Amino acid sequence: MAQRREFRWPQPLEGDEPRIWYGGDYNPDQWPEEVWDDDIRLMTKAGVNLVSVGIFSWAKIEPREGEYDFDWLDRIIDKLGHAGIAVDLASATASPPMWLTQAHPEVLWQDYRGDVCQPGARQHWRPTSPVFREYALTLCRAMAEHYKDNPYVVAWHVGNEYGCHNRFDYSDDAQRAFQEWCRERYGTIEAVNDAWGTAFWAQRMNDFSEIVPPRFIGDGNFMNPGKLLDFKRFSSDALKTFYIAERDLLAEITPGRPLTTNFMVSAAGTGLDYDDWGNEVDFVSNDHYFTPGESHLDEMAYSASLTDGIARKNPWFLMENSTGAVNWRRINYRKEPGQLVRDALVHLSMGADAICYFQWRQSKAGAEKFHTAMVPHAGEDSQDFRDVCELGADLRLLADEGLIGTRLAKSKVAVVFDYESQWATEHTATPTQNVHHWTEPLDWFRALADRGVTADVVPIRGDWDTYDTVVLPSVYLLDEANSGRVRDYVKRGGRLIATYYTGIADEKDHIWLGGYPGSIRDVVGVRIEEFAPLGDDHDGTLDHLDLTNGTVAHDFADWITSVAPGARVLASYRADPWTGMDGVPAITVNDYGDGRAAYVGCRLGRDGIAASLPDLLAALGVDAADETDGAGDVLRVERVADDGTAAFTFLFNRTHHPVTVPLDEDATLLVASLAGATDDGAAVTIAPNGVAVARR
Repeated sequence: MAQRREFRWPQPLEGDEPRIWYGGDYNPDQWPEEVWDDDIRLMTKAGVNLVSVGIFSWAKIEPREGEYDFDWLDRIIDKLGHAGIAVDLASATASPPMWLTQAHPEVLWQDYRGDVCQPGARQHWRPTSPVFREYALTLCRAMAEHYKDNPYVVAWHVGNEYGCHNRFDYSDDAQRAFQEWCRERYGTIEAVNDAWGTAFWAQRMNDFSEIVPPRFIGDGNFMNPGKLLDFKRFSSDALKTFYIAERDLLAEITPGRPLTTNFMVSAAGTGLDYDDWGNEVDFVSNDHYFTPGESHLDEMAYSASLTDGIARKNPWFLMENSTGAVNWRRINYRKEPGQLVRDALVHLSMGADAICYFQWRQSKAGAEKFHTAMVPHAGEDSQDFRDVCELGADLRLLADEGLIGTRLAKSKVAVVFDYESQWATEHTATPTQNVHHWTEPLDWFRALADRGVTADVVPIRGDWDTYDTVVLPSVYLLDEANSGRVRDYVKRGGRLIATYYTGIADEKDHIWLGGYPGSIRDVVGVRIEEFAPLGDDHDGTLDHLDLTNGTVAHDFADWITSVAPGARVLASYRADPWTGMDGVPAITVNDYGDGRAAYVGCRLGRDGIAASLPDLLAALGVDAADETDGAGDVLRVERVADDGTAAFTFLFNRTHHPVTVPLDEDATLLVASLAGATDDGAAVTIAPNGVAVARR
């Protein structure tokens, strides 16, 4: 396991008290200088104390090769610093200038058909290009030397959203780097042949020079799954290697300044292995944009919890979110009243000690001109800016009351997420294209919340085996080490819930033989001979299965053919006899060592999981779910001090009607956005999109 860098957090400007960092991306180079003073006036009014500067400013900083213009950047940083606003300074390498790509078109990435990504947007560079790396590091050196003693720069913002647009590159540079990556990972070409199963379809290779990226192989054909999985690993590593080169140069020149880069952690944001990347930053930072519709709050809480897991419960930095609509969806929905403040406090509750937005002032030109900002097109006299000011006041109050220094309290339940299992389930030759890993952890998180349980979302490399109860939701890849962790965890008394499509293959995507789930079959106490995918794309196919507990399975079911002697069947299928599924076990629980393991052999969805949880947890001997009426109406999150001297309770309304929640006797209501205490002060009533924060 990779060594994690020592945690280091941006420190306040000299003479200032520690605060929750608050601000956003600031692009003064998009505006005439007469706007700058007004920006700082409004930042002061809103309580902004940090902005990220220079993220897309390479062409402004180095207008021609070797010619640097720092004057404008010096002036704005000086203005900000004198106003008490710290700077998170970018390395500015995210988007190369036109003069560079015209002189060196070989730095442009290529897609799997060989087409070149032309300049005209951003991230049109290939991470394995030695030419681009030289230019980028030259800029990093110039930036670091110029700002190494600047007292207003509190952190380095290295690159920006690596892999957002250049995750995959299939160029000759990438081919050479992929060959070397395989050499380092496997040592011999025979080990690569074994990992990729090249005996199939005569793909055996004699030398590392025969390794090529998974380029276009013809429409409707199937790429080697082992190669494709490794290329996704390589692509994450290639971008990480580029980031590390920037980071190390900046750190060498400015050793006292913490460094980060902004991840894109979300339920569906699985492009890079952000848990692996978490080893390489001084503090974790994340960009998160809301999912419109009914999953808005839950998906945000899930993603924030996963970010906290990647940060290993150290404070983390919300580097970007939106005050309202974004610009990049087919339909860019606005936020509802109250959601600007509530959404920020969701991230704060889950361990963020910084709340920032893209961006400070809404652009009047360019591709993101319709992306909302802290200062919208409507200006200061707008509801968004009033909400921005309200949030700034809330953050100041919470800091004054001691929130800084607290962490997200550890839940009793961990829901495990694995980037590589998601990558493996994306292959085009699987039992069903309707099932991938990432949806199942989110469903379990939401179903547990429906039962009054706020789970922690923990990466597969994290400490999930220290929790009272663990959910392994469609964790398709389980290598020997993690299979051993599962076995040891349950054996010593842990309570495990494993679902369909878990423990199917090892880290090479080689199937564990002998019946599914091969690597933990003894733990869960079931043996599956065949999958039974469900769908309606052909007339007469089985599109669902009813369970004896009243729930319904869709998309996927296991054909469980034997159950361990000591295992109990909690629910079975009801189906026509000709289907072969009537009476087949669907949910089981098995004693193993001092612990118990449940197995859910089908996709029940959020509602089906929530309905099954009471019996499931009871069979496991777990007292976790709250069965009182309305237990799932409120998402309850706690931050606690390590020494137990302070605890902050965040209460979020998950419904579209007002909810009244009792307050602890010793609790003081601090923040009430679309909420208010009852007349007796013993409870708080929270409106839709509302939040209340109490300290005890």
